Amino acid sequence: GFRIDAYATGLDRPRLMALSPDGRLFVTEMGAGRVTILPDAGGAADSHITYASGLNQPHGIAFHGGYLYVAETNRVIRFHYRNGDNQGRAQEVVISGIPAGGRHFTRTISFGPDGRLYLSVGSSCNACIESNPQRAAISRYNADGTGRAIIATGLRNSVGHAWNPSTGQLWVTENGRDYLGDNVPPDEVNVIVDGGFYGWPYAYGNRVPDPQLGSKAPAKVRATIPPKIAIQAHSAPLGLAFYTGNMFPQEYRGNLFIAYHGSWNRTVPTGYKVVRFKIQNGNVVGGQKDFITGWYTGGSAWGRPVGILVGRQGELYITDDSGGRVYIVTYGR
Repeated sequence: GFRIDAYATGLDRPRLMALSPDGRLFVTEMGAGRVTILPDAGGAADSHITYASGLNQPHGIAFHGGYLYVAETNRVIRFHYRNGDNQGRAQEVVISGIPAGGRHFTRTISFGPDGRLYLSVGSSCNACIESNPQRAAISRYNADGTGRAIIATGLRNSVGHAWNPSTGQLWVTENGRDYLGDNVPPDEVNVIVDGGFYGWPYAYGNRVPDPQLGSKAPAKVRATIPPKIAIQAHSAPLGLAFYTGNMFPQEYRGNLFIAYHGSWNRTVPTGYKVVRFKIQNGNVVGGQKDFITGWYTGGSAWGRPVGILVGRQGELYITDDSGGRVYIVTYGR
């Protein structure tokens, strides 16, 4: 059956991960401002190798075209990568001038089937009308950082990116606004289309007007693209990944795994788990199924899952930024 083990411990707010072309696990340690390599020594990392340090809240990470890209809060940098490199070389800034800080300061990047870079920047606030169009949006760039186009807006804080292997579309998580109650608005998974508007700050869910700002832009409310998946409010979905491996049983193939970081302001806490959804032909079949629970026990959380990555053998890696761990999930027949 399934088993979960600590792959690495003692990390400082590990967030997102990427596999290098030579199969090594790289993770951003947001608290320490560094990128760390966690070499596999028989199912666990036997060392922490600092690949790059002195970074400003590093979060998103991706390999593409012979480079390792890292998203800091205010810019995206890249390093030339050769197999076996243990230290970042030839650092260059590919995207600068990203609005930094604010309520949502993490930056997530991914590369699409088109070879271009996709960057999500969260809102500066809980609910407001942003002055900077890069906020609460996803932008697309050429791999060298040129050619910026804002392709999707109304996304309050889309921390997770996953490319659907069967449709080639970008699926993202979305953290809904606070202070409307325990059960509204839903958190979301959205499927990105060029020019799409996803509601924030004027609407949420299935075009429900925001009680504060919805009346200011009724046309925006009507134009809102509803979520592909509506999630219990305040679950805080962060990382997500389509299961493309062969290790897990057949029923898990193609499933969408999502890490729920967990609530901070709900009367009865929710989240703190990893769930899965069955996906067929780009559509969700059935409801949410819990996959890993137990990080919230006895009235307190001892772990909060963030990033999810499918490994080369079909294993699953999960970061926990509050416990400072990376977990590995395997299946043995």
